Amino acid sequence: MDPIRDVAALRQMLAGLEAERLPGVEQFFSLGAAGPEEGGVRLARGALHEVQALASADMPAATGFALALALRARRDGSGEGRPLLWVRQDMADTEFGRLDAPGLAALGLDPSRLILVRARDGAEALRAAGDAVRCAGLGGLLIEIWGTPKALDLTATRRLGLRAASSGVTSFLLHRAAQAAPTAVATRWQVAPAASFPLEGDAPGVPAFHATLLRHRGGEGGRPVEGGDWKLEWDHEACSFRDLDPLSRAMVPVPAGRPDRAAAAEARRGEVVALRRAG
Repeated sequence: MDPIRDVAALRQMLAGLEAERLPGVEQFFSLGAAGPEEGGVRLARGALHEVQALASADMPAATGFALALALRARRDGSGEGRPLLWVRQDMADTEFGRLDAPGLAALGLDPSRLILVRARDGAEALRAAGDAVRCAGLGGLLIEIWGTPKALDLTATRRLGLRAASSGVTSFLLHRAAQAAPTAVATRWQVAPAASFPLEGDAPGVPAFHATLLRHRGGEGGRPVEGGDWKLEWDHEACSFRDLDPLSRAMVPVPAGRPDRAAAAEARRGEVVALRRAG
């Protein structure tokens, strides 16, 4: 391995992503929402992108966001029907449960178009991903790793990025990261859940995310884009994000030193309740 030549190849990929693409396929894709569009955020196809969760409780939201990005990247005349390959470390199953076919369908992915690969640990997941990303017939690659293992370093992500650029397979690294670590990724996102609008009949709303763009390199023209922070919701029918408007119902805090009136009334009826105080 020649480190100098490797770094030069990486810089070329991030600057222009000059690897061959399928005819008629745009080299970049957007989220579809007005906020990121106005911020000039367009993601490169055939590159490695990173989606992080700061805490374990944020991982379901980060997972949904990464899958939505993969569906956006796949959305074109040639890649729509191509399968997604998901490399998942066993620890993710242990902590969050197995992938749910109805849940995937609700996000817009036909479960029959998903190939799931189980990996024992992070190193095995990265090896499997390194082989899979070479396959140009894939519509996308998700790599779900538990935490930030030692195997997940600058060299490993550089290798994945170079192979993604060569094959044209847009790839997404999904994991929990309490602290930032050096990785050779085109974009890095930190995602947490956001409150969604309830549907008619107080049914749960559509998936909503608080997405923070921590890093963006290799955009159109190779220009870096400043980070941004948006609240977005996912429309699975349109396969697009849209801006999430602030909730119309204001949350009025209980004045400091005074208990909530409804709670106090319940307490007078002899029921045990938790009194909420603001301040």
